[in-house]
Amino acid sequence: MKRERISGALPAAEQEDRNRKIVKSLYKALRGGGDTAKVEKIVGKEVEWWYHGPPHWHHMMKALTGKSTGDCFEFRPRRVKAIGDERVIVEGWEGVGEYWVHVWGLKQGIISQLREYFNTLVTVVVVVRVDEDGGGCKRQEEVRLWRTTSWVRARGSLPDLVLAI
Repeated sequence: MKRERISGALPAAEQEDRNRKIVKSLYKALRGGGDTAKVEKIVGKEVEWWYHGPPHWHHMMKALTGKSTGDCFEFRPRRVKAIGDERVIVEGWEGVGEYWVHVWGLKQGIISQLREYFNTLVTVVVVVRVDEDGGGCKRQEEVRLWRTTSWVRARGSLPDLVLAI
């Protein structure tokens, strides 16, 4: 069975590692009030932002725009995974009721997109075309790349979204 990715070439391990380090350095720069000079080097001037969660809980956007005092919510990443050459997924939690997932989009080492999920379970899939017999007849298939940590899934009732990249 032959698989080909719908958009772009397969990612290089070096690019994934670089993107993971960039995103980790952003969280480090935001701690304790924030290193705005460092944040400005990592985050583009215009970031496409999308939020899903309870109203008024979009803490990361508040931190990135300077509307947060820095002492109300501190992100502590528990799991960081780079996917492909443009995405990094970060997951964290602080007790019951404070579970979050950030999906970062990067272009040439600069953050250009944020999908912020608060108290929402997330599954990330990539759509691939499958040529089963080599005859050119292809069907689309979803391949799961990442999923919310299992213990969070078992803890209660939260909305569950699928993000296709």
